[in-house]
Amino acid sequence: MTPHNEAKKEDIEKVVIMPGDPLRAKYIAENFLTDAKLVNQVRGMYAYTGKYKDKKVTVMAHGMGIPSLGIYAYELYKFYDVDCIIRIGSCGAHKGELRLLDTLLVEKSYTESNFAYTYSGIDEKETYATKEINDLIEETAKENNIEYKKANVFCSEVFDNYIPDLQQVLNRLPKDIQASEMESFVLFYLAKMLNKKAGCLLTVVNTVYDEEELTTEQRQNSLNNMIKLALETARKL
Repeated sequence: MTPHNEAKKEDIEKVVIMPGDPLRAKYIAENFLTDAKLVNQVRGMYAYTGKYKDKKVTVMAHGMGIPSLGIYAYELYKFYDVDCIIRIGSCGAHKGELRLLDTLLVEKSYTESNFAYTYSGIDEKETYATKEINDLIEETAKENNIEYKKANVFCSEVFDNYIPDLQQVLNRLPKDIQASEMESFVLFYLAKMLNKKAGCLLTVVNTVYDEEELTTEQRQNSLNNMIKLALETARKL
């Protein structure tokens, strides 16, 4: 147990799927898992452990932003002996090759945050998903006929829609950055520092190139593809 997680150590499985939204964790538990048990609700950050087909997994929310995910991922890795975390979330696209509802497999995450410097005294600004996990996700996607695209993302500390001059920010990013989200850097970085594994799958929910209004059904179906891909990958770990 920690100040942020009331689960007993044995309540948390070695592979954890992490959406940002606690209600999405609840949705996954209710719609994809059997015998799901609520093992944490401190601060409303729900965690459920149950079976996906033949594999026991934990699904736990991580909240929004680098500090929030940093707390929960660190505790899962350090105090609950979790081996692998796969984040599933949403993102905004900045390049035309990415379309609404695309499923993205994140390879590199770049940030302007000082998290790495504060944590270790080393001013790192980019880090990578665990190659073994990404290879497994790709293999699983092909087996299940789930389309995906590889992407490099900007892990921002400010929500895109609230930045007064987003283009100014985009202009100073590395040219290979294709989308923005708010958590992947810290997940990949902590996995590297703690000798653990991490992956990240994202669904594009907005793009500067497409103003189409998504229906609830469209959004949910796309998110379900991402959820299924993460869970099917977890079965192999």
